[in-house]
Amino acid sequence: MNSLLRRSIFPLYSNTRKIPSRLFADVAVKDKIDDIVKKNKVVVFMKGVPDAPRCGFSNAVVQIMRMHAVPYESHDVLSDENLRQGIKDYSNWPTIPQVFINGEFVGGCDIMLQMHQSGELVEELKKVGIKSALLTAEETKKEEA
Repeated sequence: MNSLLRRSIFPLYSNTRKIPSRLFADVAVKDKIDDIVKKNKVVVFMKGVPDAPRCGFSNAVVQIMRMHAVPYESHDVLSDENLRQGIKDYSNWPTIPQVFINGEFVGGCDIMLQMHQSGELVEELKKVGIKSALLTAEETKKEEA
């Protein structure tokens, strides 16, 4: 009787550790994001796609990238809810868009706008071997003068 009672109160699997299925999904998403940001010089996680941004902040980042003629990889977080939450967890940053340069999280729209206005973005791009179109245009003006 004692063993029967013990089995009903403490089933056989009670000592095994249950791992939520979401944990496996989180690890897979984290690995996917890690792979994306490390394989590309510049990555933008945004709402929509560069040709059709689906929020004003994502649009602003796209416009900044276009002004500098930066080649970048983009990922639409609206098409994948796991990616949308995963990128927030990965960077520990609550908002979208998110920009990564050389595998490192740079920031969102506000930070990109500040970097663009201060000229810091040109310097960061230069560090990864990308020459900003704004720098090229400035050099052309100096040569013509």
